[in-house]
Amino acid sequence: MKDVFNLALLREIADELHRAHAPFDADAFVARCMDGLDRLELTARAAHIAEAMHAHLPRPFAEAAAVIEAALGPELPADGKIGHAAMRYMPHLAFVQTYGLDDYEAAIRLQAELTKRFTAEFSIRAFLEKYPERTYARMLAWAVDDNAHLRRLASEGTRPRLPWAPRLRAYQHDPRPVLELLELLKDDPVPYVRRSVANNLNDIAKDNPALTIATCRRWAKHAPEGRAWIVRHALRSLVKAGDRDAIRILGGAENPSVRIGRIAIAPQPVVLGDAVRLSFAIESTAPQPQRLLIDYAVHFVKANGGARPKVFKLRALTLQPGEKAVLSAAVSFAAMTTRRHFPGHHRIDALINGEAHPLGGFEVTG
Repeated sequence: MKDVFNLALLREIADELHRAHAPFDADAFVARCMDGLDRLELTARAAHIAEAMHAHLPRPFAEAAAVIEAALGPELPADGKIGHAAMRYMPHLAFVQTYGLDDYEAAIRLQAELTKRFTAEFSIRAFLEKYPERTYARMLAWAVDDNAHLRRLASEGTRPRLPWAPRLRAYQHDPRPVLELLELLKDDPVPYVRRSVANNLNDIAKDNPALTIATCRRWAKHAPEGRAWIVRHALRSLVKAGDRDAIRILGGAENPSVRIGRIAIAPQPVVLGDAVRLSFAIESTAPQPQRLLIDYAVHFVKANGGARPKVFKLRALTLQPGEKAVLSAAVSFAAMTTRRHFPGHHRIDALINGEAHPLGGFEVTG
Protein backbone atom coordinates (compact mmCIF):
# COMPACT_ATOMS: atom_id res chain seq x y z
CA MET A 1 0.00 0.00 0.00
CA LYS A 2 2.90 2.36 0.71
CA ASP A 3 3.87 2.18 -2.97
CA VAL A 4 0.88 4.34 -3.87
CA PHE A 5 3.27 7.20 -3.06
CA ASN A 6 5.65 6.79 -6.00
CA LEU A 7 7.35 9.08 -8.49
CA ALA A 8 4.35 9.19 -10.82
CA LEU A 9 1.92 10.23 -8.09
CA LEU A 10 4.33 12.80 -6.67
CA ARG A 11 4.62 14.40 -10.09
CA GLU A 12 0.82 14.55 -10.34
CA ILE A 13 0.58 16.22 -6.91
CA ALA A 14 3.35 18.63 -7.85
CA ASP A 15 1.64 19.57 -11.12
CA GLU A 16 -1.67 20.16 -9.31
CA LEU A 17 -0.03 22.47 -6.78
CA HIS A 18 1.91 24.28 -9.52
CA ARG A 19 -1.28 24.91 -11.51
CA ALA A 20 -2.88 26.36 -8.38
CA HIS A 21 0.17 28.47 -7.51
CA ALA A 22 2.59 29.27 -10.34
CA PRO A 23 5.64 30.00 -8.08
CA PHE A 24 5.45 26.46 -6.65
CA ASP A 25 8.67 24.66 -7.74
CA ALA A 26 7.32 21.28 -8.84
CA ASP A 27 10.71 19.75 -9.68
CA ALA A 28 12.30 20.74 -6.39
CA PHE A 29 9.26 19.44 -4.52
CA VAL A 30 9.42 16.05 -6.24
CA ALA A 31 13.17 15.78 -5.63
CA ARG A 32 12.72 16.52 -1.94
CA CYS A 33 9.90 13.97 -1.67
CA MET A 34 11.90 11.23 -3.38
CA ASP A 35 14.93 11.74 -1.13
CA GLY A 36 14.71 8.81 1.30
CA LEU A 37 11.12 7.91 0.37
CA ASP A 38 11.89 4.25 -0.39
CA ARG A 39 12.99 3.62 3.22
CA LEU A 40 9.66 4.76 4.68
CA GLU A 41 6.38 2.99 5.39
CA LEU A 42 2.93 4.37 4.51
CA THR A 43 2.24 6.96 7.23
CA ALA A 44 5.88 8.00 7.35
CA ARG A 45 5.76 8.63 3.60
CA ALA A 46 2.73 10.86 4.04
CA ALA A 47 4.52 12.82 6.77
CA HIS A 48 7.65 13.10 4.62
CA ILE A 49 5.65 14.49 1.69
CA ALA A 50 3.86 16.89 4.04
CA GLU A 51 7.24 18.21 5.17
CA ALA A 52 8.15 18.81 1.51
CA MET A 53 4.87 20.67 1.04
CA HIS A 54 5.73 22.86 4.00
CA ALA A 55 9.14 23.63 2.47
CA HIS A 56 7.73 24.67 -0.92
CA LEU A 57 4.26 26.13 -0.29
CA PRO A 58 3.84 29.79 0.64
CA ARG A 59 3.62 30.99 4.24
CA PRO A 60 1.66 31.55 6.43
CA PHE A 61 -0.43 28.41 6.71
CA ALA A 62 -3.62 30.08 5.46
CA GLU A 63 -1.96 30.90 2.12
CA ALA A 64 -0.68 27.33 1.78
CA ALA A 65 -4.14 26.00 2.64
CA ALA A 66 -5.68 28.15 -0.08
CA VAL A 67 -3.25 26.69 -2.64
CA ILE A 68 -4.03 23.12 -1.56
CA GLU A 69 -7.78 23.75 -1.72
CA ALA A 70 -7.47 25.23 -5.19
CA ALA A 71 -5.55 22.13 -6.31
CA LEU A 72 -8.13 19.59 -5.13
CA GLY A 73 -9.87 17.20 -7.47
CA PRO A 74 -13.58 16.27 -7.45
CA GLU A 75 -15.42 14.96 -4.40
CA LEU A 76 -15.84 11.23 -3.89
CA PRO A 77 -19.29 9.66 -4.05
CA ALA A 78 -20.67 9.10 -0.55
CA ASP A 79 -20.56 5.31 -0.75
CA GLY A 80 -17.61 4.60 1.54
CA LYS A 81 -15.43 3.26 -1.27
CA ILE A 82 -12.33 5.38 -0.74
CA GLY A 83 -9.80 3.23 -2.61
CA HIS A 84 -6.08 3.69 -3.17
CA ALA A 85 -6.49 6.62 -5.56
CA ALA A 86 -7.96 8.82 -2.82
CA MET A 87 -4.98 8.09 -0.58
CA ARG A 88 -3.13 10.75 -2.56
CA TYR A 89 -4.58 13.20 -0.02
CA MET A 90 -2.97 11.57 3.03
CA PRO A 91 0.01 13.98 2.86
CA HIS A 92 -2.34 16.96 2.56
CA LEU A 93 -4.07 15.95 5.79
CA ALA A 94 -0.73 15.28 7.49
CA PHE A 95 0.26 18.79 6.45
CA VAL A 96 -2.87 20.26 8.08
CA GLN A 97 -2.38 18.28 11.29
CA THR A 98 1.30 19.19 11.59
CA TYR A 99 1.37 22.80 10.43
CA GLY A 100 -2.20 24.05 10.81
CA LEU A 101 -2.94 23.70 14.51
CA ASP A 102 -2.29 27.40 15.15
CA ASP A 103 -4.61 28.59 12.36
CA TYR A 104 -7.87 26.99 13.38
CA GLU A 105 -10.29 28.39 10.81
CA ALA A 106 -8.04 27.81 7.80
CA ALA A 107 -7.23 24.29 8.99
CA ILE A 108 -10.87 23.36 9.67
CA ARG A 109 -11.96 24.72 6.29
CA LEU A 110 -9.31 22.68 4.48
CA GLN A 111 -10.14 19.50 6.40
CA ALA A 112 -13.80 19.95 5.50
CA GLU A 113 -12.80 19.94 1.83
CA LEU A 114 -10.27 17.13 2.14
CA THR A 115 -12.70 14.79 3.92
CA LYS A 116 -14.92 14.96 0.83
CA ARG A 117 -12.04 13.44 -1.15
CA PHE A 118 -10.45 11.06 1.39
CA THR A 119 -11.15 11.30 5.14
CA ALA A 120 -10.12 13.76 7.83
CA GLU A 121 -11.03 11.37 10.66
CA PHE A 122 -7.39 11.15 11.81
CA SER A 123 -6.26 14.78 11.45
CA ILE A 124 -9.37 16.23 13.11
CA ARG A 125 -8.49 14.50 16.38
CA ALA A 126 -5.58 16.86 16.98
CA PHE A 127 -8.07 19.75 16.84
CA LEU A 128 -10.49 17.98 19.18
CA GLU A 129 -7.62 17.67 21.65
CA LYS A 130 -6.37 21.26 21.35
CA TYR A 131 -9.73 23.01 20.82
CA PRO A 132 -12.28 20.58 22.31
CA GLU A 133 -15.28 22.90 22.70
CA ARG A 134 -14.72 24.80 19.47
CA THR A 135 -14.21 21.65 17.41
CA TYR A 136 -17.13 19.84 19.04
CA ALA A 137 -19.37 22.76 18.08
CA ARG A 138 -18.15 22.38 14.49
CA MET A 139 -18.93 18.66 14.65
CA LEU A 140 -22.50 19.46 15.72
CA ALA A 141 -22.86 21.71 12.68
CA TRP A 142 -21.39 19.06 10.38
CA ALA A 143 -23.78 16.45 11.77
CA VAL A 144 -26.69 18.30 10.12
CA ASP A 145 -24.82 19.41 6.99
CA ASP A 146 -26.17 18.54 3.55
CA ASN A 147 -22.86 16.88 2.64
CA ALA A 148 -22.71 13.21 3.70
CA HIS A 149 -18.91 13.28 4.00
CA LEU A 150 -19.13 16.00 6.65
CA ARG A 151 -21.89 14.16 8.50
CA ARG A 152 -19.77 11.05 8.49
CA LEU A 153 -16.76 13.02 9.80
CA ALA A 154 -18.86 14.22 12.74
CA SER A 155 -19.22 10.59 13.78
CA GLU A 156 -15.97 8.99 12.61
CA GLY A 157 -13.83 11.84 13.93
CA THR A 158 -15.26 11.47 17.43
CA ARG A 159 -14.86 7.70 17.75
CA PRO A 160 -13.14 7.17 21.12
CA ARG A 161 -11.22 4.12 19.86
CA LEU A 162 -10.72 4.83 16.17
CA PRO A 163 -8.30 2.15 14.86
CA TRP A 164 -4.75 3.33 14.07
CA ALA A 165 -5.39 6.65 15.84
CA PRO A 166 -4.72 8.03 19.33
CA ARG A 167 -7.67 7.44 21.62
CA LEU A 168 -9.88 10.33 22.64
CA ARG A 169 -9.57 9.82 26.40
CA ALA A 170 -12.13 12.49 27.30
CA TYR A 171 -14.79 10.70 25.25
CA GLN A 172 -13.76 7.32 26.64
CA HIS A 173 -14.36 8.72 30.13
CA ASP A 174 -17.60 10.52 29.24
CA PRO A 175 -19.11 9.71 25.83
CA ARG A 176 -22.31 11.72 26.35
CA PRO A 177 -21.22 14.52 23.95
CA VAL A 178 -20.57 11.88 21.29
CA LEU A 179 -23.97 10.29 21.92
CA GLU A 180 -25.55 13.72 21.41
CA LEU A 181 -23.92 13.86 17.97
CA LEU A 182 -25.01 10.33 17.12
CA GLU A 183 -28.62 11.17 17.99
CA LEU A 184 -28.54 13.59 15.05
CA LEU A 185 -27.26 10.85 12.74
CA LYS A 186 -29.14 7.72 13.81
CA ASP A 187 -31.59 7.98 10.89
CA ASP A 188 -29.17 9.35 8.31
CA PRO A 189 -30.25 8.36 4.77
CA VAL A 190 -26.71 7.38 3.70
CA PRO A 191 -25.40 3.89 4.67
CA TYR A 192 -21.82 5.24 4.68
CA VAL A 193 -22.80 7.56 7.54
CA ARG A 194 -24.87 4.98 9.41
CA ARG A 195 -21.94 2.54 9.35
CA SER A 196 -19.80 5.13 11.11
CA VAL A 197 -22.52 5.70 13.73
CA ALA A 198 -22.62 1.96 14.45
CA ASN A 199 -18.84 1.74 14.70
CA ASN A 200 -18.77 4.73 17.05
CA LEU A 201 -21.36 3.11 19.33
CA ASN A 202 -19.39 -0.13 19.25
CA ASP A 203 -16.33 1.85 20.40
CA ILE A 204 -18.33 3.41 23.23
CA ALA A 205 -19.56 -0.03 24.31
CA LYS A 206 -16.02 -1.13 25.14
CA ASP A 207 -15.68 1.53 27.87
CA ASN A 208 -19.30 2.36 28.67
CA PRO A 209 -21.46 -0.71 27.99
CA ALA A 210 -24.40 0.46 30.10
CA LEU A 211 -24.73 3.73 28.15
CA THR A 212 -24.54 1.84 24.87
CA ILE A 213 -27.19 -0.64 25.99
CA ALA A 214 -29.50 2.17 27.09
CA THR A 215 -29.02 3.99 23.77
CA CYS A 216 -29.57 0.90 21.64
CA ARG A 217 -32.62 -0.17 23.66
CA ARG A 218 -34.18 3.24 23.04
CA TRP A 219 -33.19 3.34 19.38
CA ALA A 220 -34.51 -0.18 18.75
CA LYS A 221 -38.10 0.79 19.58
CA HIS A 222 -40.12 1.19 16.35
CA ALA A 223 -36.81 1.51 14.48
CA PRO A 224 -36.76 1.83 10.69
CA GLU A 225 -34.49 -0.69 8.99
CA GLY A 226 -31.54 1.69 8.72
CA ARG A 227 -31.52 2.36 12.45
CA ALA A 228 -32.18 -1.31 13.26
CA TRP A 229 -29.04 -2.15 11.27
CA ILE A 230 -27.07 0.40 13.33
CA VAL A 231 -28.26 -1.23 16.56
CA ARG A 232 -27.31 -4.73 15.37
CA HIS A 233 -23.88 -3.61 14.25
CA ALA A 234 -23.27 -1.42 17.30
CA LEU A 235 -23.93 -4.31 19.69
CA ARG A 236 -21.64 -6.78 17.92
CA SER A 237 -18.82 -6.66 20.49
CA LEU A 238 -21.23 -6.97 23.41
CA VAL A 239 -22.96 -9.90 21.72
CA LYS A 240 -19.60 -11.58 21.14
CA ALA A 241 -18.90 -11.10 24.85
CA GLY A 242 -22.21 -12.76 25.71
CA ASP A 243 -23.84 -9.65 27.15
CA ARG A 244 -27.39 -10.69 28.03
CA ASP A 245 -28.87 -7.22 27.62
CA ALA A 246 -27.40 -6.85 24.13
CA ILE A 247 -28.67 -10.28 23.10
CA ARG A 248 -32.11 -9.44 24.52
CA ILE A 249 -32.30 -6.17 22.54
CA LEU A 250 -31.64 -8.14 19.34
CA GLY A 251 -34.39 -10.60 20.19
CA GLY A 252 -32.15 -13.48 21.22
CA ALA A 253 -33.84 -16.27 23.19
CA GLU A 254 -33.10 -16.56 26.89
CA ASN A 255 -31.41 -19.89 27.71
CA PRO A 256 -31.64 -21.24 24.15
CA SER A 257 -32.47 -24.93 23.85
CA VAL A 258 -30.47 -26.44 20.99
CA ARG A 259 -28.68 -29.62 19.95
CA ILE A 260 -25.34 -29.44 18.10
CA GLY A 261 -24.25 -32.26 15.77
CA ARG A 262 -22.60 -33.25 12.49
CA ILE A 263 -19.44 -31.37 13.45
CA ALA A 264 -16.68 -31.35 10.83
CA ILE A 265 -13.27 -29.69 11.17
CA ALA A 266 -10.87 -30.20 8.27
CA PRO A 267 -8.15 -30.61 7.29
CA GLN A 268 -6.43 -32.23 10.23
CA PRO A 269 -3.75 -31.07 10.88
CA VAL A 270 -3.72 -27.54 9.48
CA VAL A 271 -0.44 -26.22 8.09
CA LEU A 272 0.52 -22.62 8.86
CA GLY A 273 -0.44 -20.55 5.83
CA ASP A 274 -3.49 -22.70 5.01
CA ALA A 275 -7.09 -22.55 6.27
CA VAL A 276 -9.31 -24.79 8.37
CA ARG A 277 -12.96 -25.36 7.44
CA LEU A 278 -15.63 -25.76 10.09
CA SER A 279 -19.24 -26.90 9.79
CA PHE A 280 -21.91 -28.04 12.21
CA ALA A 281 -25.66 -28.54 12.41
CA ILE A 282 -27.86 -26.88 15.00
CA GLU A 283 -31.33 -28.13 15.90
CA SER A 284 -33.89 -26.23 17.97
CA THR A 285 -35.22 -28.37 20.83
CA ALA A 286 -37.50 -25.68 22.29
CA PRO A 287 -41.31 -25.93 22.03
CA GLN A 288 -41.51 -22.42 20.56
CA PRO A 289 -39.58 -20.48 17.87
CA GLN A 290 -36.13 -19.27 18.97
CA ARG A 291 -34.09 -16.30 17.76
CA LEU A 292 -30.46 -17.42 17.77
CA LEU A 293 -27.37 -15.22 17.46
CA ILE A 294 -24.62 -17.61 16.45
CA ASP A 295 -20.90 -16.84 16.62
CA TYR A 296 -17.85 -19.03 16.98
CA ALA A 297 -14.66 -18.65 18.97
CA VAL A 298 -11.24 -19.94 17.95
CA HIS A 299 -8.79 -20.28 20.84
CA PHE A 300 -5.61 -19.18 19.06
CA VAL A 301 -2.33 -20.39 20.50
CA LYS A 302 -0.03 -17.60 21.67
CA ALA A 303 3.76 -17.37 21.62
CA ASN A 304 3.98 -18.52 25.26
CA GLY A 305 1.94 -21.65 24.56
CA GLY A 306 -1.27 -20.35 26.13
CA ALA A 307 -4.44 -19.63 24.19
CA ARG A 308 -6.70 -16.64 23.70
CA PRO A 309 -10.17 -16.81 22.11
CA LYS A 310 -11.14 -14.63 19.18
CA VAL A 311 -14.83 -14.46 18.37
CA PHE A 312 -16.10 -14.35 14.78
CA LYS A 313 -19.61 -13.48 13.66
CA LEU A 314 -21.46 -16.31 11.97
CA ARG A 315 -25.21 -15.89 11.55
CA ALA A 316 -28.46 -14.80 13.16
CA LEU A 317 -31.54 -16.90 12.49
CA THR A 318 -34.91 -17.95 13.87
CA LEU A 319 -35.59 -21.69 14.16
CA GLN A 320 -38.97 -23.28 14.57
CA PRO A 321 -39.39 -26.24 16.99
CA GLY A 322 -37.39 -29.17 15.63
CA GLU A 323 -35.97 -27.12 12.74
CA LYS A 324 -32.30 -27.61 11.81
CA ALA A 325 -29.72 -25.45 10.09
CA VAL A 326 -26.20 -26.17 8.90
CA LEU A 327 -23.56 -23.48 9.39
CA SER A 328 -20.03 -23.29 8.09
CA ALA A 329 -16.99 -21.03 8.18
CA ALA A 330 -13.31 -20.97 7.28
CA VAL A 331 -10.44 -19.72 9.43
CA SER A 332 -7.28 -18.59 7.67
CA PHE A 333 -3.84 -19.25 9.12
CA ALA A 334 -2.13 -17.12 6.48
CA ALA A 335 0.42 -14.59 7.73
CA MET A 336 -1.21 -11.26 8.57
CA THR A 337 -0.17 -8.00 10.19
CA THR A 338 -2.95 -8.06 12.79
CA ARG A 339 -2.42 -11.56 14.17
CA ARG A 340 0.57 -13.89 14.33
CA HIS A 341 -0.14 -17.62 14.21
CA PHE A 342 1.66 -20.34 16.18
CA PRO A 343 1.63 -24.16 16.02
CA GLY A 344 -0.31 -26.11 18.63
CA HIS A 345 -3.77 -27.32 19.57
CA HIS A 346 -6.59 -24.88 18.82
CA ARG A 347 -10.09 -25.28 20.26
CA ILE A 348 -13.32 -24.06 18.68
CA ASP A 349 -16.59 -23.21 20.42
CA ALA A 350 -19.96 -22.29 18.97
CA LEU A 351 -21.51 -19.37 20.83
CA ILE A 352 -25.31 -19.53 20.82
CA ASN A 353 -26.80 -16.38 22.34
CA GLY A 354 -23.60 -16.04 24.32
CA GLU A 355 -23.51 -19.64 25.57
CA ALA A 356 -20.43 -21.67 24.63
CA HIS A 357 -20.85 -25.10 23.01
CA PRO A 358 -17.52 -26.91 22.44
CA LEU A 359 -17.10 -28.13 18.87
CA GLY A 360 -13.68 -29.77 19.21
CA GLY A 361 -10.24 -28.77 18.07
CA PHE A 362 -7.43 -29.17 15.57
CA GLU A 363 -3.66 -29.13 15.43
CA VAL A 364 -1.71 -26.45 13.61
CA THR A 365 1.74 -27.41 12.37
CA GLY A 366 4.58 -25.30 11.03
